[in-house]
Amino acid sequence: MTTLAGNPHWPAISLAEAHKRLTAPGQRFEMAEAVIRGVPTRVWKNAPATLRDVLQFSRMYNDRTFLVYENDRATFESFFRAAVAMAYELQARGVKKGDRVAIIMRNLPEWPVAFYGAVILGAVATPLNAWWTGPELEYGLVDSGAKVAVVDAERLERIAEHLVNCPALERVYVSRYADELPHPIVARLEDFLGAVNDWGKLPDRAMPDVAIDTDDDATILYTSGTTGKPKGALGTHRNMNSNIFAAGCSGARNFLRRGEEVPVVDPLTAPQRAALLSVPFFHATGCFAVLNPTLVAGAKIVLMRKWDAELAMQLIEREKVNQAGGVPTIAWQLIEHPARAKYDLSSLESVSYGGAPSAPELVRKVVESFPKSLPGNGWGMTETSATCTTHSAEDYENRPSSCGPAVPVCDLKIMDPEATRDLPIGEVGELWARGPNIVKCYWNKPEASAQTFVDGWVRTGDLARLDEEGFCFIIDRAKDMLIRGGENIYCIEVENVLYEHPAVMDAALVPVPHHSLGEEPGAVVHLKPGLHATEEELRAFVAGKLAAFKVPVKIVFWPETLPRNANGKIMKNDLKKIFVEQK
Repeated sequence: MTTLAGNPHWPAISLAEAHKRLTAPGQRFEMAEAVIRGVPTRVWKNAPATLRDVLQFSRMYNDRTFLVYENDRATFESFFRAAVAMAYELQARGVKKGDRVAIIMRNLPEWPVAFYGAVILGAVATPLNAWWTGPELEYGLVDSGAKVAVVDAERLERIAEHLVNCPALERVYVSRYADELPHPIVARLEDFLGAVNDWGKLPDRAMPDVAIDTDDDATILYTSGTTGKPKGALGTHRNMNSNIFAAGCSGARNFLRRGEEVPVVDPLTAPQRAALLSVPFFHATGCFAVLNPTLVAGAKIVLMRKWDAELAMQLIEREKVNQAGGVPTIAWQLIEHPARAKYDLSSLESVSYGGAPSAPELVRKVVESFPKSLPGNGWGMTETSATCTTHSAEDYENRPSSCGPAVPVCDLKIMDPEATRDLPIGEVGELWARGPNIVKCYWNKPEASAQTFVDGWVRTGDLARLDEEGFCFIIDRAKDMLIRGGENIYCIEVENVLYEHPAVMDAALVPVPHHSLGEEPGAVVHLKPGLHATEEELRAFVAGKLAAFKVPVKIVFWPETLPRNANGKIMKNDLKKIFVEQK
């Protein structure tokens, strides 16, 4: 293993030893064992039992700012009061434990209020993709059997004509809607919540008295649905709360790997941290990996109506944001933006991302561009309730093409195509994962559940390998791997080479149909502002680094960032059509 400049003794201890120390009896990240759906499973001993505990714990931060959106600011205390008011309103409308409450809105302060108002009542919060069309939203409402929906003005317009097809839906609450209400079941959220800046004036009430267990149903998050209908992943309170300790343990691990003591920080007296949220709350990352841990840590979440790189830099400067990122494209845009020098971004200490593969070149760029900031990434999916592996600091610099090792309560293994045997270290196969973060099943889809969830393990559909220390390397999605005349081409390998070219901002490898080879590699590329490259130049660049059969036979230049779904994954099915239409 190579060492890093400035710290020739890194790593001071092995990964296994670091995890052993962090999770030892009496330590903050101590582990215990619980039987989950018949499977003995390692769990975080000190994690909050339910989301009710998380909300109650967050109240100790009192008048500290929690949510910032344009001119709206909510404190932890005002947020608590709003969430409780939401819960009592839902209860008055007949919502009880197990009922589904859909949330369909962009990132607004009202989103987490609706979420926590539902889950502290024992209802199942069901965030739907705010990018979906009316028919897609109708599918989510009907499939989940949502009893109540909480929406913003844009989403109300989108679903209004579909309400007649949602027989289980009894009430729709809409926020920030100025027009006449379009349907008898629609009511204004502000009628009982008021404006965000007035939430602190709401009554001080305890949460409704509802008995909730750590393994009770809490969420339904829908898969990205790049192929076929989206499936609702049914998660529990334990699933969601596992992320709180996954993030903290990863940061502590970095200190031990450097040979330093893990600092003891009192969140009540330490300077408040701030995160710029640039991924949707309805995505597992935004909901599970950002919202929940931030509530516990007493940090501030800065929201944007939609992603804009220069506005993001203005907010980083104004709100003294410590953490930014989301998906790799956002990190690239912050780094490459021509106006970056105009803004004071010195508060940034972490630029992290997940949801999509990132090029090793991005790690180097983060370190160069933000000297105080540690790069970070990780791997997870809707079915793993977000975080399953974590990767940051020197470990990430040293293994820039890895997504890190499994967090201590999780296990990874690589299986052969027939799912009959574990593959040895270094071999590529399907990645399987297990831990307390694995969701229960797919909502109302027993066959799909049986195929995906096996004895506590989830079959991820990702092709990956593990190294000798347990670091995971995602090679590709199994269904997206190209096979050219019997030769496997892992898309991420070619995409990473394209990212190394100084003019390339965004890249995707997709199949080009071929009558005898079956398919050949084609690339769709978006160039950085003000830079230029030709198809011939990029093909020659790849040819200088990879075997000839991996070189794209065609390269199409895309005028903007490549299309992505809400999880940050490039919509390759859309891009495939380009080459089909050109034939």
